[in-house]
Amino acid sequence: MNFEQIEKITLFGSRLIDFQGFGSLLVKFAIDLIFAFIVVRLIFYPAYRDRDYVFSNFLINVCIFLICFLMASIKLKIGFAFGLFAVFSIIRYRTEQIPIREMTYMFIVIILGVLNALSNDSISYLELLAANIIIVTAVYVVENNMFSKKEYIKIITYEKIDLIKPENYDKLIADLNERTGFKVNRAEIQSVNFLNDTAKLKVMYEYPDGGKNGGK
Repeated sequence: MNFEQIEKITLFGSRLIDFQGFGSLLVKFAIDLIFAFIVVRLIFYPAYRDRDYVFSNFLINVCIFLICFLMASIKLKIGFAFGLFAVFSIIRYRTEQIPIREMTYMFIVIILGVLNALSNDSISYLELLAANIIIVTAVYVVENNMFSKKEYIKIITYEKIDLIKPENYDKLIADLNERTGFKVNRAEIQSVNFLNDTAKLKVMYEYPDGGKNGGK
């Protein structure tokens, strides 16, 4: 029994195996996984040291790729892709507010999954590789501070409530610099609890060495 005869075998109306389709799945998934690994593990993780986002972004990328690849058809491809972006544009994790940079990385891994899964026969593998390389290169260039300084964000509970007054803003920044050891650029008040005299502050800061040790 040769390959053509095997491909004609059906199970409940569906082909048991499609060697061409299966081969395309393996090649595209390999491309997607390689570039997702570069973005998440080699660019994101060394800068932010957050295993939770590494875990989430990898699984999101794999799931998006498989959903797009298995459900895509000629009529659904464009509409399906825009539908996915519409859904993920309104995602909010109720347990934690996702910072802008982490959300951007999430969209990047989604884009990689959609791009690699929905590419059709009119797009060569060389073009697909070039598109992935362009995305990864752009992420690397921007993330490595070639255009701007890297700034990190932390939400902290602050007990010196007198310093949150507008007239004491400079003293607040100086106190945060001294107590954290970081270069605090600015701070914003998120909430104030007068029952225990504390405030939640959103602090934007830089590491003394330029942020190479990660911000998490």
